[in-house]
Amino acid sequence: QVQLVESGGGEVQAGGSLRLSCAASGTNFRIGAVAWYRQAPGKERELVAQWDSAIPEYGDSVKGRFTLSRDRAKNTVSLQMNSLLPEDTAIYYCNARLAKLNSPDYWGQGTQVTVSS
Repeated sequence: QVQLVESGGGEVQAGGSLRLSCAASGTNFRIGAVAWYRQAPGKERELVAQWDSAIPEYGDSVKGRFTLSRDRAKNTVSLQMNSLLPEDTAIYYCNARLAKLNSPDYWGQGTQVTVSS
């Protein structure tokens, strides 16, 4: 059974950094298209960053502060978050398809990020 497992969430002060990781288990296929979403209390789910072409793309609210990277050997995708703001507080979800034909979408369980002012 394929699972996406997120890690790296936590609490940090404004201006700090966190690194989230998304690992695929239960498969020999590497992670293909990937995206990170976040959802704050009382708000709709927001696309933070995605990478399904040559270069990653970022939402306007995180551009210049967040960076996606891949570790193909570990089959993980990481989201480096710098200069964090209180408004970045949310549950962050990894969404990915495997690099194979007709892969379904997979979702991680979510990881809480809390930024205090």
